[in-house]
Amino acid sequence: MNAPDGKLSHKGPGLPMPRRLIAIAAISSGVALVIIDGSIANVALPTIAHDLKVPGSAAVLVVTVYQLVLVMTVLPFSALGDRLGLRTVYQYGLILFTIATTLCFFAASLPFLLVVRAAQALGAGAVLGVYSALLRSTYPAKQLGRGLGINTVIASSAGALAPTLGGLILGIASWPWVFAVAVPFALISLLLSRALPDPAPRGQNYDVLGAVLCASTFGLIVSGIESGVHGDSPVVSVAMVIAGAVIGRNFVKRELNAHKPMLPLDLLAVPALGMAAAGALATFIATMTLIVVIPFRLQTAYGFSPGEVGSIFSAWPLTSLFVAPMAGFLSDRVSVAALCIAGGAVAIAGMLLFAFLPADAGAFDIAWRLALCGGGFALFAAPNSRSIIGAAPLHRAAAAGGLIATNRLLGQTLGATLGAALLATGVGTGKLPGIVAAALMVIALLSAFGRLRSPIRPGQSTDIPDL
Repeated sequence: MNAPDGKLSHKGPGLPMPRRLIAIAAISSGVALVIIDGSIANVALPTIAHDLKVPGSAAVLVVTVYQLVLVMTVLPFSALGDRLGLRTVYQYGLILFTIATTLCFFAASLPFLLVVRAAQALGAGAVLGVYSALLRSTYPAKQLGRGLGINTVIASSAGALAPTLGGLILGIASWPWVFAVAVPFALISLLLSRALPDPAPRGQNYDVLGAVLCASTFGLIVSGIESGVHGDSPVVSVAMVIAGAVIGRNFVKRELNAHKPMLPLDLLAVPALGMAAAGALATFIATMTLIVVIPFRLQTAYGFSPGEVGSIFSAWPLTSLFVAPMAGFLSDRVSVAALCIAGGAVAIAGMLLFAFLPADAGAFDIAWRLALCGGGFALFAAPNSRSIIGAAPLHRAAAAGGLIATNRLLGQTLGATLGAALLATGVGTGKLPGIVAAALMVIALLSAFGRLRSPIRPGQSTDIPDL
């Protein structure tokens, strides 16, 4: 039911129809936009480098600065959602994203483009920091798994669609249109966001120092790891990672004594949630490691053209498109751990079969193996996300949502870096990436086995006190 002031009650059964459908459309379109913009620029990098007269290595910053700012800001924004209100943070984030996206169209130099891409990422961080908590208040508890499954499809499909969409735009227009095409859709999403739930903010003081420490920890560690692969100064890279680890140690110590931690240590301390988070991180690292190297292996080892590679690779997202909603639907009714075990096992089988492809493998031989990878990933990821956001009490929903988004972004960033490292060392087009990905999925599988005896069941919440 709704509270008298019009805000959603903490014990309400989600939004009424048809407002629920409008809210789902707003969240889905907003999440899809910010994910697409994270990778749509990849295909435009050579053109951007040529037009702005900069080296290709410098143009890569257009992508990396976006991902880096996202990783740094998702958790701080999820905490800000508790302070100011989930819908407020979502809407202001979308406004900032729209303005920065518009400014990308007018960029005439790389420094200006990097500044507005960082602003884009700030807006995207606000959206991703609170969207899971908004979903929690949008769907009735018994339909939460289905909702998260649909959102998993949208997120994964948006990421897979981005390169193809970018290529189509570049075929008919200049590179600024790669960014500008998102503006009308962002405005539509902003208009629809009026239907979003608006749980009352909790009103506690915002931990500014904690936000700075959180951003510094993730920023330095991720930047150090990435520069170790792409840069020329290993000493600087190691120094950045060490500095991030030292700040992170102090951040964690501070969070352990915090009244309401920005880093959701209270959730991670619950065994089932901690194992779910570890499994999610391992899964995203595994899948992104493989996704990065697949085009190189198919082109160099099997002689497929870029167009053929795109067609073959589509088996992965298309399978996820069908499996994720089914997995989310089932997670509202059967053991989440059992679904994650099944998904992990299928993904491991697909990754190993891809690793040991026969030398004369054709397009179909590769496609069905990638379909197993995509299906296994979706069967694991959708119920696993449901177990995190569904088990956390409603007053910690924003923190749980920030944990999910940070896990995904951190896992994808580390996976891309690992894939690049395998390519840089000359083993990225052979069997090793598939074996490494399967080994990481074994960690995720073990996390699911560890939850078989968990007291968490669909529709129940972990007993975490309201701090």
